Amino acid sequence: MPRSHRIRFAEAAPEPLPPAADPVCALCGRVIPQDAPKSLHHLVPKMKGGTHGPTVLLHHLCHKEIHATLSETELARDFSTPEALRAHPRLARFIDWVRKRPPQFLSRVPKGRVRH
Repeated sequence: MPRSHRIRFAEAAPEPLPPAADPVCALCGRVIPQDAPKSLHHLVPKMKGGTHGPTVLLHHLCHKEIHATLSETELARDFSTPEALRAHPRLARFIDWVRKRPPQFLSRVPKGRVRH
């Protein structure tokens, strides 16, 4: 058969991959949009030996609230899991408040923790 008469099958274009799901904040549980400020939180602070420990992705606002509420020592000693952070009374109130806001919401963090 002459070359010009061969039937050529077009290669099917690969199907586009579905868009990656937006990550979810480990503190408030809201979606973190790709264009929203976000940060990694060391569950055990680097100053307390957590340089190679696990991290969680958070909204930048949620991360700032954690550090405005708890000291590095408190984080390392008593609040080194997302569950423990969510159980803290001030953070629980913050979570209730911030869940009513859109994922891109930005705000100033209120006063820092009370020093005893």
